[in-house]
Amino acid sequence: MEKVHYAAIDVGSNAVRLLIKCVNSEGMEEPLSKVLIMRVPIRLGEDSFTKGYIGEEKADNMVRLMRAYNEMMQIYRVKDYRACATSAMRDASNAEAVIAQIREKTGIHIDIIDGDEEARLVSDNHIEQIISDGGNYIYLDVGGGSTELTLFSDTHIKHSQSFDIGTVRLLSEKVRPYVREAFRSELMAITKEYTDITIIGTGGNINRLVRLSGSDRGSSRYSIMPVEALHKTYDLLKPISTEERMVRFHLKPDRADVIIPAAEIFLEVADITGAKTIIAPIVGLADGIIEDLYIRHQSQPS
Repeated sequence: MEKVHYAAIDVGSNAVRLLIKCVNSEGMEEPLSKVLIMRVPIRLGEDSFTKGYIGEEKADNMVRLMRAYNEMMQIYRVKDYRACATSAMRDASNAEAVIAQIREKTGIHIDIIDGDEEARLVSDNHIEQIISDGGNYIYLDVGGGSTELTLFSDTHIKHSQSFDIGTVRLLSEKVRPYVREAFRSELMAITKEYTDITIIGTGGNINRLVRLSGSDRGSSRYSIMPVEALHKTYDLLKPISTEERMVRFHLKPDRADVIIPAAEIFLEVADITGAKTIIAPIVGLADGIIEDLYIRHQSQPS
């Protein structure tokens, strides 16, 4: 019997990812398994956050990449897919025109999702096990263009907000001062009501920082990193050049620069909230998109 495959395309501010998963046989611990993951650093945020629109070169590169991703989905006979764009496309004045061009030339339709939908897709189905003890958790999804912040307490969402603070945006020095202040104010307000907070962090940078810190994997689904270990890793990375980070720590060029502002966001949150631990699920937006597709199809009558 041929396996069923689902796919997700994550059009981020830094990179554009394709993830394909297959449905496992009944009785297996996990319902889905990864069969393909591709990542290309288009860096839409470089245009969107500095010029306010997606330039012709990056738009053309998106068309080329979507053609390639469409071919891969056909090879794997993907049953269903969803492509989602986040902060860079949200900010681009010509986003709808770029998306229309991509759809016309490749057949791929891209949804621009808001921060709440982005946070839901990443957090749903992935963190129940982590928050099941009823403690206080700040969930942070740090992307290239935005950071999604969600407060969980007693297993329920108490507050959720998206901030235009992301790694590419910080590198481009395009984070507005009032946004930074609003972010800090929100964290300080949380700490007045909630104590003993643990951070749940998602995004490619935090998972790379966990590996660089040598922190243990808590389970097959997440890793645990003391904030102290993140401090030490940051202190190793910050003083050296992007090129040296690539050589010494085997980082890709598009990871070696953004990893610094990502670490700074997590450290700032830990400093304000007093959090001592960061839990990093081994998931991202693309995983959440596929989980959402899978659940939707499972709920449909045969």
